[in-house]
Amino acid sequence: MEENFIKIHKSLYPLSFLYGLGVSLRNKMFDWNILHSKSYNIPVISVGNITVGGTGKTPHTEYLIKLLKKEYKVAVLSRGYKRKSKGFILANESSTAKEIGDEPFQIKQKFPEVIVSVDKDRCHGIETLQQEKASELEVILLDDAYQHRYVTPGINILLVDFNRLICDDTLLPAGRLREPARGKNRATMVIVTKCPRVMKPMDFRIITKRLDLYPYQQLYFTSYRYSSLTPIFPAVNNRKRTLGQIEKDEKVLLLTGIASPQQLLQDIERYSSNITPLTFADHHDFTENDMVTLKETFENLPGEKKIIITTEKDAARLTQFSNLDEKIQKNIYTLPIEVRFLQNQEEAFNQNIIEYVRKNKRDSSLPEREDAY
Repeated sequence: MEENFIKIHKSLYPLSFLYGLGVSLRNKMFDWNILHSKSYNIPVISVGNITVGGTGKTPHTEYLIKLLKKEYKVAVLSRGYKRKSKGFILANESSTAKEIGDEPFQIKQKFPEVIVSVDKDRCHGIETLQQEKASELEVILLDDAYQHRYVTPGINILLVDFNRLICDDTLLPAGRLREPARGKNRATMVIVTKCPRVMKPMDFRIITKRLDLYPYQQLYFTSYRYSSLTPIFPAVNNRKRTLGQIEKDEKVLLLTGIASPQQLLQDIERYSSNITPLTFADHHDFTENDMVTLKETFENLPGEKKIIITTEKDAARLTQFSNLDEKIQKNIYTLPIEVRFLQNQEEAFNQNIIEYVRKNKRDSSLPEREDAY
């Protein structure tokens, strides 16, 4: 494991203890049926985590979309983190990242045929989708909803970062856990994400033992595969490139506004030793001043051969700057990510997901029922 990625602020343990009391009480209120959770007569699959920061929710949601959209009418419901709007919004071709959030915007751009909506209240969002899109709705994917316990999903997928296993972490603010690690017990499936592409059998066994899942829980391991570098502004540059086509003397400016850019930096370092990071906070709302900084940093890179690489999530927020310097537009690329299952687990995962949807596909106009989670 990449232990250097894990930093625990031990001086903040007392605050973590108090935070843990509040979170545990909330979970107990659901367990005791004081707070109620709803199930719906339509397949609902939740993808989320119990940590602050990126564990790969969007790439795994996109994997599910690709898996299901050929046979089923898929809707994605997200809270639309850091959007500038409120309430339920159904995305369309003119929706912006500011209106619906960068991740839903990214999904809608890549899968225009899929229903994409945002609502902080997931119950209200599901019920509105059932009312407005009943004939077009066969399965709902809840993005980043693991802790939204007011909905009981049919499949609850918990993502765990290989580089920061929940068993090595601690509660906020000393660590990055949103709730105690035992919250993993609610998961139907646990996916260890961002794994090295090659792992020893012993590594799988050690992680399996350390996570200590129940027999009813399924454990999977995934890694990332990078697609071709894709221009963000195809009107001025429509030539894709592979990472392997980065030239030895070509300078790379790595622009990120994500929670954990270290792994991306390490991956690109396999193709280039001339990387200059320009790092912002997760979900950073880029400003005109940031674009000035981007231009100045890019221009200050030595030599004539240079490019900018950013993530798809960041690209969703960058495309709003139509007046961006032409040199930037010509040389800025996004690096799409695809999920790959390890240990030949892909077929088993796909079959379990499809079988659940097939068995539970219902008339979405039927009323919901209440459950104690």
